[in-house]
Amino acid sequence: MIDETTRKRLRWHSRRGMWELDMLLVPFFDHCFDSLNAADQHDYWQLLQGEDQELFMWLMRREPCANPALQPIVDRITDFARDQHTSNVRPV
Repeated sequence: MIDETTRKRLRWHSRRGMWELDMLLVPFFDHCFDSLNAADQHDYWQLLQGEDQELFMWLMRREPCANPALQPIVDRITDFARDQHTSNVRPV
């Protein structure tokens, strides 16, 4: 389990220079991070070390993650975003 200072730092680093990344990373962090196991939390931290352009390509599913070990956390983030989007869509 991570301490509160580290958690706050990770949330801050989830806010990126790109709106698209913020819309994926911040909600995932807020809703899912605490329920991740220690290994997945570490992978999330590792993912945040990437450059915004790389993260954008991976999270928009334009190319696979350069580090195959991080692909599962990328998939969790994109799956969460997709599920959030579909649950918020109302029939016309």
